[in-house]
Amino acid sequence: MFIFEWLNAQLLKMDWLSNLVAKLVTEVFNLDLSTRLGGSLHFFIYDVIKIFILLSVLIFTISYIQSFFPPERTRRILGNFNGISANILGALLGTITPFCSCSSIPLFIGFTSAGLPIGVTFSFLISSPLVDLASVLLLASIFNWKIAFAYVIVGLILAVLGGTIISKLKLEKYVEPFVYQNQMSEDEQDALSVKERLEFGKDQVLDIVKRVWLYVIIGVGIGAAIHNWIPESVISAVLGQDKWYSVILAVFAGIPMYADIFGTLPIAEALVLKGVGLGTALSFMMAVTALSLPSMILLKKVVKTKLLIIFAGLVTTGILIIGYLFNAFSYLII
Repeated sequence: MFIFEWLNAQLLKMDWLSNLVAKLVTEVFNLDLSTRLGGSLHFFIYDVIKIFILLSVLIFTISYIQSFFPPERTRRILGNFNGISANILGALLGTITPFCSCSSIPLFIGFTSAGLPIGVTFSFLISSPLVDLASVLLLASIFNWKIAFAYVIVGLILAVLGGTIISKLKLEKYVEPFVYQNQMSEDEQDALSVKERLEFGKDQVLDIVKRVWLYVIIGVGIGAAIHNWIPESVISAVLGQDKWYSVILAVFAGIPMYADIFGTLPIAEALVLKGVGLGTALSFMMAVTALSLPSMILLKKVVKTKLLIIFAGLVTTGILIIGYLFNAFSYLII
């Protein structure tokens, strides 16, 4: 148990990095960590470096695994299942695919055009930006393992239920016709060598870091400002656990934004440290990743308005329920 706690503190939470940054701030910048400026600088430098280290390692690992599942092989695997088992598998496969909703939509198009049930593809589309293997370790590094696993479980449940409901409603006719004409290649790529898989992992790290670095910087900057500059009384007055509307406000505040879990986690961390309910903070994070306005605009190009409204309504309702449940039972996992 001691060894696990030590590994968790040093490898995941990176206490060594926090101590190193503390020395940098106090000895090089000559700032007191208890001051707003010193505390903000420590929060910013520590979180940025920690997130990029974890991000690079996790993306490389996940991409290496993903190299064994090209789109055609994934489609064939999914095609062997039906009913709720297919939705569960679709949601699970979403955890090892792209990290934002916009980059998941091309795969959604490919799977739909290849003949997979629409409910399965929507289970994939919900889980892909919302829950991934990286989110487990990142949430654990900021909060704890109980919160990380609870988040992943409810995220997968939302993806499975959302896809199942869409399947039961028989909404295939509300997918734009061109999607069904955009056939996925039937040729499965040749097996990659270990060197090619390593190269694929490296390329994925570079590509995703290039796409998310700005959101991470902005997210950590907002988190540092919330943590050190905005009084707790102000945040509690708006998003305190005693405010019944806090979850609703957090969800609708997150929709106009566009980021991924790496950019929103520092904000969620700062909000929780300021006394905001865990469910409220996680609801904000989920809304930004799964319901962002840019991704809805992109999705509108491939589905008709009715299906888009149903999809957004199901995901919004699910996030709201999850937020209130986390707020009500957070004492069990914090």
